[in-house]
Amino acid sequence: MSPDGTAEGPEPCLVPGCGAESVRRLTLTEARKAFPQLPEKGRRAPLCRDHYREWKKSTKAARKLDRLGW
Repeated sequence: MSPDGTAEGPEPCLVPGCGAESVRRLTLTEARKAFPQLPEKGRRAPLCRDHYREWKKSTKAARKLDRLGW
């Protein structure tokens, strides 16, 4: 629910040309690593299931290296 008490519907995917229902929200900087064409709109990037999987695949190596530093 939004602060004014109205129910919000799911956001559309932010990737240009997609518009499918979003299932995940990433920070805009994280999403831009896989999708540099994303518009400068807000701080978060809602992604649909397919684009979220594409993001996971394209950033897998970098995320693995980040985890190894712990």
